[in-house]
This record gives sequence, structure tokens and C-alpha cells, in this order.
Amino acid sequence: MVFATWPKAEFLLAAIKTYNDKRFLSIFFFGISSGFPWIMIGSVLSAWLKDEGLSRSAIGLFGMIFATYSFNFLWSPLVDKLKPPMLGQRRGWIFAMQSLIVMCCLTMSLLRAESDLYYVALVGLFIAIASATQDIAIDGFRIDTIAENDRDGMSAASSVATAGWWTGYGGLGAIPFFLADMTTWTWPSMYLLLAGFMLLLMLATLFTQEPVVDREALLDRVSHKQSTQSSLGYWLKSTLVTPFAEFFSRNGVKLAASFLLFIFLFKIGEAFLGRMSIVFYKEVGFSNSDIATYSKLLNWWVTILFSILGGIVNIRYGIYKGLMIAGIAMAASNLLFAVIAQTGPSTSLLAVTVIVDGFTGAWSTVAMVAFISLLCNRAFSATQYALMASLSVAGRTLVASSSGLFVDALDGNWSLFFVCTALMVIPSLCFLYSIREDIKKVECSNN
Repeated sequence: MVFATWPKAEFLLAAIKTYNDKRFLSIFFFGISSGFPWIMIGSVLSAWLKDEGLSRSAIGLFGMIFATYSFNFLWSPLVDKLKPPMLGQRRGWIFAMQSLIVMCCLTMSLLRAESDLYYVALVGLFIAIASATQDIAIDGFRIDTIAENDRDGMSAASSVATAGWWTGYGGLGAIPFFLADMTTWTWPSMYLLLAGFMLLLMLATLFTQEPVVDREALLDRVSHKQSTQSSLGYWLKSTLVTPFAEFFSRNGVKLAASFLLFIFLFKIGEAFLGRMSIVFYKEVGFSNSDIATYSKLLNWWVTILFSILGGIVNIRYGIYKGLMIAGIAMAASNLLFAVIAQTGPSTSLLAVTVIVDGFTGAWSTVAMVAFISLLCNRAFSATQYALMASLSVAGRTLVASSSGLFVDALDGNWSLFFVCTALMVIPSLCFLYSIREDIKKVECSNN
């Protein structure tokens, strides 16, 4: 019996050893910086607008500012090509965008939703643009940091990045909701606190080491630069055309399109749920402290735990199985929210639901991030990752922004809404099954 279990124990030790790398600390902090702005324009802004009396439809449409994340691939080539004068290719962009987010938070603290709604939306849009641009550089940093063709390292880095993202979104995001139940704090004043947290993350950026990548050599190897080509023409081609052409050329048009379609479909059901979650919690009867304790803090710890476990499972069993498990759990978690809608504000049921939902979010994100990372060519790491990540986010922004209208069309029937979101998962699972062999081939080619 001992000898039968020894290989599994040996694998577990090897998987844990993969995480023993100081570079993962930088990836973790950048994950925090990536998730943190979603508090500013997501849950905090939704709670603020709900308390100001805006309708479900209006709050859902306010989420259109997240569409910025769906289009950041349009300017991602510039982040790949233009090097800031300080801190290097990746850190320079990250630090600049963090600075812009701080300034936007300070501006938001001066606004009032009842009289400055247009400006609240405009500043929120600027935060989204800065955050989406920061994400391009952060994703490029992570891919550049891990050795090429290191599938295990990429899976581990993806899990660490996911844990960091949820630390920013869930861990730090709980604080405003605890403070909201105190009469001395208003929603606008929360943005001063959020600006302070972002300043601390800027310090982490300063102390991070820039990854060493000979991008020009990689680019020349891929694009086969011609001596007769003008420098401007070469720059425009290598910046705007080559990254996308290389992806379709390497995978073939049909397979590349299949990968992109799956990435778009995978999280649509979860997106409909997430867009309206704060509004749902408040309408059902949960307090701000309940939201902070369960939706933020508990979800944070659950997500960190399952992010690490998800990374280990992806290393051991492959990305396809990780995605399939996550998709099935995604539907189950949505059905649990339907039960809450029927039973009312039960904190014990909310805790169970949050645990399942945290598992789903962590497992699916780790697998998806690892999958997308493996599809990228290192010469265009930020650009190609931004293209695919934009499609992943598109379902959570463009489509899910109508979630408020959907609930209103159902006359506020939250149970039916969540059942519908569970059914939305089925097409993506069928599509995942149809491309399973192609996903396994991508994994094998990166070993």
C-alpha cells in the first residue's frame, strides 16, 4: 500500500516545489494590482449606485465601462513595443497605469452620484482604461518571467496570479463593505482609502525585478525582417499585424478560431451572475457586513486555496480536465444562488454557496489563464494574451451588461434568472469536449 501511494506523494512534493520560486511573489503582487481596480468600478460602485436608488437595469448598463477590457488588445501592441523611459518594458507601463488609477480615485472621492452621475461614469471609464492597460503589461510580465515551454511553471504562475487577483478583489474589497456600515464613511470617501492601497502596490512595483527578454531577437526570428523594408513599415507591421497573423498561421485558421470561440463562450454564465451579485445580495436582505464577510473575505480564502490546488491539478492531470471540472461546478454554483433567492438571507447557505462559487472561479481562472498562456508566442506575449483575454472578458462585459435588463424582464424573479445562467454553461462544455484533443496537443507541445 505504501509503495502504491509513493508515486503520488512524490508528485505532490514536486508540484509544491514548483511554487518555491521568489519570482512568484512578484506575480502575486501584480495579481493584487490587477484585481483591485475591479473593486473601484465593480462592487463598490454597484453598491454606491444601489444605495442612491438606481434601477437594476441602470446598474447593469453601468457595467458597460468594463467593455474596455474586451478591447484592450487593440492597443496591446503598443504596450509590447513602446518602452517607457523608466523601470523597463513591463514595470514602466504598470507603474504609469497605477499612478493614473490613484489620480482617478482621488477625483472619484470628490463626486456625488446624485448630481455628478455623468462624471462618475467618465472617471470609472478612465479607471477601466488604465486597469485594462495595466493588465496587458502584467500578463506580459508573467509570461516573460516563466521559462519558455515550462507548462508546469506556467500553471503554477497562473494559480499564483489568480490568488493575487482575488486578494485584491476579495481581500481588500471586503474593507469598504465593513466600513460602509459605519456612519462616518460614505461611498465617495471609500475611494480615498482605495487610492492609498494602490499607492502601496506602486511600491511593490518599484521593488520588482524586470524580466530579461531579448524581444527584438524573438521578433526578428518570427517576422523575418527584410533589409529592403522601411523602418516605419516594419514597425507598423511587426506591431499591428504580425502578432495576430502569427497566431493564426501557427495554429491554422480553423483551430485558432475554435480556440477563440471557446475562450469567449466559457464564462458567459458566470458573468451574468457576477454582474448583478451585489444588487442581488442587497435585494435579498444581506447587510454590507454580510457581503464583506462572505462574498469578499470567505470567497477570498476559498479562492486562494483552490487556486493553488487548481494549479497542482493542472500540472498533474492537464488543463482540459481542469476546465471541464470548473464548467460543471459553474452551473452548480449558479443553482445554489437560485436556492438563496427562494429561502431568503441565510448566512449559512450563503457560506456554502460562496465556497462552491469560489472553487468555480479559482479553478476555471487558473485553467483558462494557463491555457491562454500556452497559446502565446513569447515574441508577442502581451499582445496575443491580450487578444485572447479580451475575448474571455467580452462575455463578462458586453453580454453580461444586459443582466439587469434580463432580471427586470423576468419581473425580478432571481431564481429563474440563476437557473437560466446555469443553462448558459452547457454550450461551452459541449464545445470544450469537441476540442479536447486539440487542447491536449497544445499541452504536449509545451512540455
